[in-house]
Amino acid sequence: MEKPNPSLSPQLLLLLLLVIVTASSRCRAENNVVGGRGKQSSSSSSGVAFFIFGDSFLDAGNNNYINTTTLDQANFPPYGRTFFNFPTGRFSDGRLLPDFIAKYAKLPLIPPFLKPGNNINDMAMGANFASAGAGALVETFQGDVIDLQTQLGNMKKVGKGLRNKLGKEERDAKISGGVYMFSIGSNDYMSPFLTNSSSSLLFHTSSSRFVAMVLANLTAVVKDIYDMGGRKFVFMNVPTLGCLPAMRLLMKNPNGKCYEEQVSELAKLHNARLSTVVLPRLARELKGFKYSLFDFSTSLHRRMTHPSNYGTFYLNLIGGPVKLLTFEG
Repeated sequence: MEKPNPSLSPQLLLLLLLVIVTASSRCRAENNVVGGRGKQSSSSSSGVAFFIFGDSFLDAGNNNYINTTTLDQANFPPYGRTFFNFPTGRFSDGRLLPDFIAKYAKLPLIPPFLKPGNNINDMAMGANFASAGAGALVETFQGDVIDLQTQLGNMKKVGKGLRNKLGKEERDAKISGGVYMFSIGSNDYMSPFLTNSSSSLLFHTSSSRFVAMVLANLTAVVKDIYDMGGRKFVFMNVPTLGCLPAMRLLMKNPNGKCYEEQVSELAKLHNARLSTVVLPRLARELKGFKYSLFDFSTSLHRRMTHPSNYGTFYLNLIGGPVKLLTFEG
């Protein structure tokens, strides 16, 4: 069985609090959301809807059901061994952040949108649209992943399905009372290096303009969801990308050190603009827009530099010590 993390970051606790409070208030008072008239129903009292967009940090298994490479799939051991006891498609030995959020908010595990047997008319509790390898740009690993714009299209299908199931008024209340979680951007910045593609936009423009394009695509999707009625959003920033295994292996730095050059600078620029420009601007421009930003970059860095504080440890293997790091919790 998976071991609980002994310490949750303050940022993650705030993120969980947002979801829990939203779920509680949504269940208590139908008339507090757009389109509601105080009328309680079985669907409205069943809890908040939780919709998840992004990449491998959030993908619950959508890539199991698309034609892609094994690099973008996690449907084989050792994935899933500590909680589900079988590989679910999550890039983890157990659960991912949305699974823990669902647990704290007393929601069921949110299923991958593409899972066979799912009915878009029955996704009143939410859906997971995330796809490992996905980016905000359509060109990122194009053909092997479900890009953010396509994920938005799938969300719109769910919106139509909920209208068929619940009627317009209840559908609107469910959408406006929902929480929308995003983890996107990492693959946009890593893919030009991992694919060694000289045609990538990154190599034909400045870092600043490239980051602006990624954030503009994210902003457009958020605004589309806002126009559908969504008001409560959760965002994760991107980690220090030069420390991720794929980049460390590709760049072949001595002793496996982090690659601190362009890709990590892109991540820093992305995070700075997301927190100080993009999200505050959305909050000013969009009435009722509420958001929580999880500083995933700092949280992950702390776990890497002080692993014993978070229940992780070193194993001495042939070739030297290897740091074991879990995303559980």
